[in-house]
Amino acid sequence: MHTDFDCLYQKEIKELKATAREYRHQKTGAQVLSLSTDDENKVFGITFRTPPSDSTGVAHILEHSVLCGSRKYPVKEPFVELLKGSLQTFLNAFTFPDKTCYPVASQNVQDFYNLLDVYLDAVFHPRISPHIFQQEGWHYELDKPDAPLSYKGVVFNEMKGAYSSPDNLLSEYSLQSLFPNTAYGHDSGGDPQRIPELTYERFRQFHQRYYHPANARIFFYGDDDPEERLRRVNDYLKDFDPIHIDSRIELQSPFDQPKRMARPFSAGDDSDAKGMVTINWVLAETQARETNFALRVLAYILLGMPGSPLRKALMDSRLGEDIAGVGLENELIQSYFSTGLKGVKPGNLDKIEPLVIDTLKALVKSGIDPLTVEAALNTIEFRLRENHSGGFPRGLLLMLRSLTTWLYDGDPLALLAFEAPLESLKSRISTMPSFFEEMIDHRFLSNPHRSTVILKPDPHLQDRKQAEEKARLAEIRSKMDPAQLQQVMDNTHTLRKLQETPDPPEALATIPFLKLSDLEKRNKRIPTTLKAEKDRTVLYHDLPTNGIVYLDLGFDLHCLTAQYLPYVPLFARGLMEMGTQKEDFVTLGQRISRKTGGIRPHWFTSALGDAQGSAAWLFLRGKSMVDKTEDLLRIFQDILLTVKLENQDRFRQMVLEEKAKLEQKLVPSGHQVVNLRLRAQFAQAHWAAEQMSGISYLFFLRQLARRVESDWPSVLDVLEQIRQTLLIRQNMVINVTVDQAQWDRMEPDLNRLIGNMPDGTKVQSQWPDKSRETVEGLTIPAQVNYVGKGFNLYAHGYRFHGSARAITRYLRNAYLWDQVRVQGGAYGAFCLLDRLSGVLTFVSYRDPNLLKTLEIFDRSAEFLGETRLDESELTKSIIGAIGDLDAPMLPDAKGFTAMVRHLTHDTEEARQKMRDEILGTGPRDFKAMGEVLSQFK
Repeated sequence: MHTDFDCLYQKEIKELKATAREYRHQKTGAQVLSLSTDDENKVFGITFRTPPSDSTGVAHILEHSVLCGSRKYPVKEPFVELLKGSLQTFLNAFTFPDKTCYPVASQNVQDFYNLLDVYLDAVFHPRISPHIFQQEGWHYELDKPDAPLSYKGVVFNEMKGAYSSPDNLLSEYSLQSLFPNTAYGHDSGGDPQRIPELTYERFRQFHQRYYHPANARIFFYGDDDPEERLRRVNDYLKDFDPIHIDSRIELQSPFDQPKRMARPFSAGDDSDAKGMVTINWVLAETQARETNFALRVLAYILLGMPGSPLRKALMDSRLGEDIAGVGLENELIQSYFSTGLKGVKPGNLDKIEPLVIDTLKALVKSGIDPLTVEAALNTIEFRLRENHSGGFPRGLLLMLRSLTTWLYDGDPLALLAFEAPLESLKSRISTMPSFFEEMIDHRFLSNPHRSTVILKPDPHLQDRKQAEEKARLAEIRSKMDPAQLQQVMDNTHTLRKLQETPDPPEALATIPFLKLSDLEKRNKRIPTTLKAEKDRTVLYHDLPTNGIVYLDLGFDLHCLTAQYLPYVPLFARGLMEMGTQKEDFVTLGQRISRKTGGIRPHWFTSALGDAQGSAAWLFLRGKSMVDKTEDLLRIFQDILLTVKLENQDRFRQMVLEEKAKLEQKLVPSGHQVVNLRLRAQFAQAHWAAEQMSGISYLFFLRQLARRVESDWPSVLDVLEQIRQTLLIRQNMVINVTVDQAQWDRMEPDLNRLIGNMPDGTKVQSQWPDKSRETVEGLTIPAQVNYVGKGFNLYAHGYRFHGSARAITRYLRNAYLWDQVRVQGGAYGAFCLLDRLSGVLTFVSYRDPNLLKTLEIFDRSAEFLGETRLDESELTKSIIGAIGDLDAPMLPDAKGFTAMVRHLTHDTEEARQKMRDEILGTGPRDFKAMGEVLSQFK
């Protein structure tokens, strides 16, 4: 291997089917972990320990700023240029309480090396000029001498949004309450009230102090050449001299006695607003790997299932509406546990702590149900073996897991190679029947390093904060002489001009990109076999799944009348969480976790690719090891045929949990709420989705919570009608993803399940056809806005052309990024086209503006009409759009996606036509889309 590195070891990790090598760079001491495996979705990441010493958000602002141009790539935002035109499968950066990570991923090796080079130059040689600091962090803005002074900055507004979310505040305060004397006692993201204290000099010093190879941990994963990795990294590391950097993360000294913290949160004008409480413990150093795994199992025992003893005690108390807290947090130097309740009446806030303590005492005294232990152990082991990373690259998940120990100078493989500690844990559990009871007594009950955090609603807090900020700015302004005011105005105009000035072509040409000839001309097909079993559609996908079977059972929601749609999410949860004729919901939950990898409900709606109307389905998505397939099918049969929906108190709990989760989502995910609300005006599929997850659903839940108490028989009658109408064989579609040998083995058992489903008459209810224009405003207690505008292009004569995928990406990453984020100060903006329904939406995220953003949306047509795309920009747009089409999927996602395409009539021919049109996109297509959008000003 490369002579500038010392190889510390080489190990085979059989659990991951990977070869691991750890290196140390001889000159600088930089650490490199290199995992070689057959995964084509390659991942690179560089991480620095960045412990904050205050809450000015310096680490977070620097994370944004280093991606705004560098020595080798002197453009305003290389990050955005890569977003425009890379095949990247991941491109972002994260600020944690003690580290900053810069990961990228791509399936194309040349594209991967391009991303690697841009990121390495960004972190080691950024421009980070005063104007970049002002744009990404904060600055004073003043347009005219008689105008009020204001704060502006991307991170400043992002954190205003974060501080508007009670759940985010509760999490942040809980962490700070446990670690008051360490880096975790500060907010690395930045407190908006403290961010303006950060100076440019301290910002520069932070980079100089921590962004050096001696403080770096560099990670590689995938099927690329391991020696080429070292060569490319060494091209950057070799320029640095060795230095000593003290970036140690200090341990919090134990508390002598528990502590208590009470804080307000903004409740707007809600006179019935309720509070939140967490009880928190520091547990152990994260590097103790067997303890780490044991705590994961214990956390699942306590909270992981609907019937878990601590979760059940909290919800049965009727003191709150949903569980609060992060549960087990085991990615920092010391793990901690946080739980409690949200939606608590102010008079009950002091009752939560004794409830939690008494429940834990009862578990120690009476013992934990062995089936609960078995269920937790099976679930944690299944998750480790499946290594499911959702929509993220698997390598990214492994990088973050390795940093859990590596960042604190431990073995980076300690938690990746899980077989040995897992087997050791199993052995200890088998020989020590009271293993977890003793852990609860030691780690929780006998542990004074505990805090209670109470968040109380304050209807006037937001008004006070706004008034304080205005007063603070007015005082600052009053102390400025005319020359200083002129300097602020000049800086405002200079910054705006810099933001508006495009990068010169020669600078843009430095960014490395692929050529169109590097792109695949054909779509990748997912193997799909369509079968008819007992008059029902069965789709089977022969894919390698590492010994896991993925089974989706779907039921056509079009059999339900429109007024029943809002009940669907709760009905679906009820199938798994209310018990059957033979098992209560606690025992059923144990059985699901003991025998399977989980069963979860998932509803889906979409317009159709070749017709009016919509597809709308409720799925039960289950998975298990192939040797437990029979157990999985039995559980499906029991919940579908023998579910008992009579438990009023359990249903009430689910209603309150759903309501609390949706209310919590309003601030951090306001852009999603706005986007769905817009789309619901124009297409039946989006309308149905809004009934089951949007504002309409929230209003329904608030009413339903009262009805469950006052008129339970009528609610139960609706649930029974849904069960009888929906759960019939004629409504079903079945989707299976597993390899051929296992499919042959399970097919007879699956046929028996289908045959046992009741017969019925398939009906088709009439849902409203949505197409109307409206102006609507929704108010939430937040310091930021979410602004949206939408329209149905198909209703005005436009027919989809693949070029729209490239054009909407360009609008998002060029025009909206510059106008709404860079110049407007919002955290983000989106342009989204649903190609099956024809609905196009513009949405902003954590936005300080309202009308100004709508004006920017309206000017999109003008921008497209006037833009003069050179060959490079056009190529980037095409490459980015193809990258979206070819996004990698894990086996279960491939199987589910293929089924969705079948249900929505989205044919391979139509998708290939779209790809061909993307590849053929030209300037004329941009102008044509501008003409279409000009109708909607």
